[in-house]
Amino acid sequence: MNYEKTSLLLKAMADPKRMKIVDLLSCGSLCACDLLDHFDFTQPTLSHHMKVLEQAGIISVSKKGKWHHYTLQEEFIREFLGSMMQLLSNDEQTCICQNKECVEKGEEVHEKIRTI
Repeated sequence: MNYEKTSLLLKAMADPKRMKIVDLLSCGSLCACDLLDHFDFTQPTLSHHMKVLEQAGIISVSKKGKWHHYTLQEEFIREFLGSMMQLLSNDEQTCICQNKECVEKGEEVHEKIRTI
């Protein structure tokens, strides 16, 4: 897993408004006017949020007429889902800690937590 890239993606999405934008775009491409219907902020504020998401590689933008249309990047979706699966996995093949000693310590910690 590329921790730096995943961290940048999480930072870009850390704002609740940007997370909602990603959620809205998960349903498909939307123009700025449609996105604005879901928020109580101005178009310049939307532009700021979209620029952050675009620079992080989360969305792409295309201009149609006077409106910008936004779409989630397929590569972002694939990489982000893969990173989260790997990050939250305890599978022996994908777990960062392959050391048997580390695994045993982890089991000890889990056992101590259960007894608390």
